[in-house]
Amino acid sequence: MNEPPAEPASEVRAPLGHEEARALLLEGEIDLEGRMLDASNVTLVGTIRTGELAAECVYKPVAGERPLWDFPDGTLAGREVAAALVSEHTGWQIVPPTVLRDGPFGPGMVQLWVDGDPDVDLAAFVRADDPGLRRMAVFDAVVNNADRKGGHIIPMPDGHVYGVDHGICFSVDPKLRTLLWRWAGQPLTAEAVRVLEQLADGLLADLGEQLHEHLTRREVRRTQQRVAELLRTGRHPQPSGDWPALPWPPF
Repeated sequence: MNEPPAEPASEVRAPLGHEEARALLLEGEIDLEGRMLDASNVTLVGTIRTGELAAECVYKPVAGERPLWDFPDGTLAGREVAAALVSEHTGWQIVPPTVLRDGPFGPGMVQLWVDGDPDVDLAAFVRADDPGLRRMAVFDAVVNNADRKGGHIIPMPDGHVYGVDHGICFSVDPKLRTLLWRWAGQPLTAEAVRVLEQLADGLLADLGEQLHEHLTRREVRRTQQRVAELLRTGRHPQPSGDWPALPWPPF
């Protein structure tokens, strides 16, 4: 008797969209392949797979975080996830899909790896009047990003701009340190004002509750105050002079 033809095996594919990427990051099996040696904290790269989906990912275990004098120990992974939650709420998708989960070396941040456009000159790009960079400047002011280096900006081939490495955000003290001062003191765009109004509402509701899982109540309250101040002035912030305005090294 002839055997019935075997059904073709389902092809493993990359996730389509943010929700599929999050599901993959939460449920997939992580196969580590190497370490980024230039990172200040343990940053591992590899592949994450389910039965149907696969992608490259970055895994930063809490156990590999270097102690800092101005941030509580063991909180950097949660701050990365908190930044991703704010990014999602803006609709700008500045931060690649990011989750907090268990991994080969314990709990940590797992983020979808994104391949930037290798033809972009970052040193020139960070000085450009690019809408994606301007949105990122607003986002960084909201999360109080203390380390927006050029290497943390990833322009994509389709024109979208991602930002990564948000472990030192959400301090209760003003620490904005960034290369994106091009718009300092300029009026916010109408789009930015609309997004900030949405953030203000979200921080008093579902977004605020989500952030409380990763940040202290004071840190969430300070985030609410930064959003309120941006809406009050209607302008991009300017360097305060109380904290170095530029990250070092810049790239």
